Amino acid sequence: MTKTTSNIAFIFIALSFGACDYFNVNSDDSDKAKEQNAVARVKSSYLYKAELDGLVPTGTTVEDSVNITRKYINNWVRKELMVQEAATNIQIDQSEIERRVADYRYALISYEYQKLQVEGALDSEVSDEEVAEYYNTHVENFILKQNIIQGRFIKLSNEAPKKSSVRRWIKSKRSEDLESLKSYSFQFASNYSLEDSTWINFDEVIKNSPFSTISNKIQFLRRNRYVEETDSSYLYLFKIDEYKISDEISPLEFVREDIKKIILNKRKVELTKGLENDIYERAKENEDFEIYE
Repeated sequence: MTKTTSNIAFIFIALSFGACDYFNVNSDDSDKAKEQNAVARVKSSYLYKAELDGLVPTGTTVEDSVNITRKYINNWVRKELMVQEAATNIQIDQSEIERRVADYRYALISYEYQKLQVEGALDSEVSDEEVAEYYNTHVENFILKQNIIQGRFIKLSNEAPKKSSVRRWIKSKRSEDLESLKSYSFQFASNYSLEDSTWINFDEVIKNSPFSTISNKIQFLRRNRYVEETDSSYLYLFKIDEYKISDEISPLEFVREDIKKIILNKRKVELTKGLENDIYERAKENEDFEIYE
């Protein structure tokens, strides 16, 4: 929020909240100072103008700035009323609340610092060798929960041209035919999947097609390599090159990105532990803490 926009928003909010009603002309100087810098009050709690700084992004219009600020103030009032209502109606161990707030504050500060340090030190490159090693070591963790396939799928309008050519292209292994198929699909297909070297979820491919009603999908995959279906509006062409069924070991390529995320997460955990140990050992060496027995 720019200073000018902040001031304008404050003026609008002060007027809309009836700021004069908040100000007690019989207050002492301290109370007057509080109220003059406040935008809202709930009993003895005040929300100050300074707390709104940075609330609205630079470049926001005056109207939007006022709306965002008004919403923030209204939310603050509601939350403060709830807190004060709760405090007067139930038995609350204030020391326990303060302990929890302190714990949360320490955890939040520590998390933000660790995040900043870890992100700066993290090597985000994961080699193919690391992926393969992790896969082979933990292969039992990569059991498929769905059927997957490699192949081609096209959904065409019944009025689409050159269907005979499409049938030939979809079955062909020639690179020029695949390029023709891609170009054609981009122009005429309602839906298609042509990356036949990529493992994909079988259910995702056949969604919203007659194939989705297949009762025994495993049997279908075992018996078919090329199949067509039609409905009142579309022709569906489906070529299956390879398949893996649920409960089999997943191919490495299908879980490659998942493994990269696992490896990166392990690195983050190790960096975090290392950071904690470094801070502890440095403080110990400098005698920055003591434990009294």
